[in-house]
Amino acid sequence: MKPDSFAAIMATGIVSIAAMDHGLRVISLVLVVLAAVGLPVLIVAAATAWRRESWKLTDLDVSLGLCTYIAACAVVGARLAEHRWVLWVLAGMALQGWLSLAPVVARRLWRERSGLRDRSHGGWELASVATSGVAILMADLKVVFWALVLWALAIVVYLVMTGLIVGRAVHDSSAPGLVRPDIWILMGGAAIATLAGDHIHKAGLTFVWPVTVVTWMVATAWIPLLIYVCIRRRVGLAWAAVFPLGMYSSATYATAVETGWHRLTTVSLAFFWIALVAWLLTAVQALSRIGSPPAPAGGTRLDLAT
Repeated sequence: MKPDSFAAIMATGIVSIAAMDHGLRVISLVLVVLAAVGLPVLIVAAATAWRRESWKLTDLDVSLGLCTYIAACAVVGARLAEHRWVLWVLAGMALQGWLSLAPVVARRLWRERSGLRDRSHGGWELASVATSGVAILMADLKVVFWALVLWALAIVVYLVMTGLIVGRAVHDSSAPGLVRPDIWILMGGAAIATLAGDHIHKAGLTFVWPVTVVTWMVATAWIPLLIYVCIRRRVGLAWAAVFPLGMYSSATYATAVETGWHRLTTVSLAFFWIALVAWLLTAVQALSRIGSPPAPAGGTRLDLAT
């Protein structure tokens, strides 16, 4: 059990949302049931592991990894938003997690600012992803002002983290901790910002739609580069890669509806099937590891690979 294990719920929930976008109700229902059942199970497992292994929130990779919990609550809440009591419960859980982790992450980033570039990796974008996730739930609850504030903050955090990661890539592109499955969150962070903007738009703030188009274009621009890097460096599949693929499908569908660019629905559908295949392969990989001996300890970085 790792702090970032909630990435599995994030991936399952967003692929469920993408399936619902395209009217694939049975697939969507199966996935959301898995996500809804898996979330409390992982909460208990994480609490047990936290006590047993003494996770330290002062370790950035731990506190940022736990942002997957916030995002998982947000994604499941968004999928089940028609059930208002579920939305309120999951929004409360996500907000409580965000209010607990955000000050810790901000403090550590400030105190360790001199060496951040050489430690940064795609998983650090989870700070932005979690913030956008809470913004989505606030918009669904019609708490529009705070949704807008959180969305703006998510975009700022995304720009800061992306700057650090790109700076590290320019300085040392061969760094072993830089290129791994969580590099896809560079795309996923922009995609979820697009979806958050769409929810805010639907909540009544129509002036935000040009920004959502820009964030969608940013997410799209990352795809060919990430494919090239992952093929060249032989980066495997993981939940951290499945989530951005599903998120891009849903964000593209929202952009198609919002702009009237209906051909984008075909792109969204194609990415849904890609995300679903990636989900199945990653699930099989995860199941095959059940009962295997744990990996030897060493190093503190998280790889979101389980």
